[in-house]
Amino acid sequence: MDIKSTPTSRNDLGAGGTQGIRRVVALLRLLAEHRDRGLRFTEIADLCGLERPTAHRVLKALEAEEMVARDPATRRYQLGALVFELGLAAAPQFSLHDLCAPSLQRLADQTGDTSFLFIRRGHDAFCVSRTQGHFQIQTPVVPVGSRQPLGVNAGGLAILAALAEREQEEVFAAVAPRLTAYGNLDEKGLRDSVSAARACGFASIGEKAVPGVTAVGLPVLNRFGMPVAALTIAAITSRMTPERQQEVVPMLQREVEEIARLLDR
Repeated sequence: MDIKSTPTSRNDLGAGGTQGIRRVVALLRLLAEHRDRGLRFTEIADLCGLERPTAHRVLKALEAEEMVARDPATRRYQLGALVFELGLAAAPQFSLHDLCAPSLQRLADQTGDTSFLFIRRGHDAFCVSRTQGHFQIQTPVVPVGSRQPLGVNAGGLAILAALAEREQEEVFAAVAPRLTAYGNLDEKGLRDSVSAARACGFASIGEKAVPGVTAVGLPVLNRFGMPVAALTIAAITSRMTPERQQEVVPMLQREVEEIARLLDR
């Protein structure tokens, strides 16, 4: 990703009061925009229009509060753990359940199968909502409120594949001991699934989360390219053939784009 940002004037990022808050917000937005590779100290100072000593003080304070983190190998700054925790706390306020309900209903009507909404909870995919279709055999076996390791179901796999590499590595390490409970999945199999999802542009996984069921999914990305949720369609494996997956994915794509548009309003 090329390093580019809308310059912020030195007056707006001056010391004290609301100007200090603007300084912090501008810096966090910048790191969100460059989340995949992170930014060096000098890049942050230049792009934010800050004097080097000021940028150093702000970054050290944010690092102490876990709002940013510095990779010891690359020496690049990225968003920290507290930002993720605050995002999870704020998520209910945006009522993703209500926002996504029309999309889930359209997907269920169009495909005849069960549609699901997943969000991330730590290293797990959390099922927020589901809507059954009209096909005679439905797959509502993943209950609302259930959680599984990221990558085990299509929603979690879609979210995992959309994460930055550093975050993916953290997830792989965290969930590896739990994977054997899901169709003898292991870390190599999970890595292969992520690679396949990134290569073909959508997540597809079967016989892991639920025996006899295959699902496809796509992440819902915010304006910074971060996955905030995932939509999936699940059906019995004999129905969700590779050919049918190619028919379903464009429907998913239209809905995740619509949700992303609504989130950005």
